[in-house]
Amino acid sequence: PLTKGVTLDLTKVSSTPIKAAITALQNNDERTWFSLFTPNVIFCYDGYQTNFRGFFRKSFGREHFTSIDRVENNGMDIYGGFHSDQWGDFKTYFKFQLNKSGKIWRLDIGQAAY
Repeated sequence: PLTKGVTLDLTKVSSTPIKAAITALQNNDERTWFSLFTPNVIFCYDGYQTNFRGFFRKSFGREHFTSIDRVENNGMDIYGGFHSDQWGDFKTYFKFQLNKSGKIWRLDIGQAAY
């Protein structure tokens, strides 16, 4: 049951942990989402480091991808349409970095221009 009936084509997302993260975000599955990240994850929003857990606790149920437009960097960088109940619809990027054990240790997100 993806958010508000939005079905995404995730075939372009080749990284299993990244695909799991996007799916968890879309499904409002906080438990799975947070389990994919290291405890001390570095999170940057529009270039500024901020509190990862606090940010995403507020986002679940209110924000989701509406499309996946581009996938780059071996499946680590996701570009797409995004909806926020607070900010409306815009293009965004999510850039993930994995550690050797497959956990996400860094996530950079922000508004994209393309």
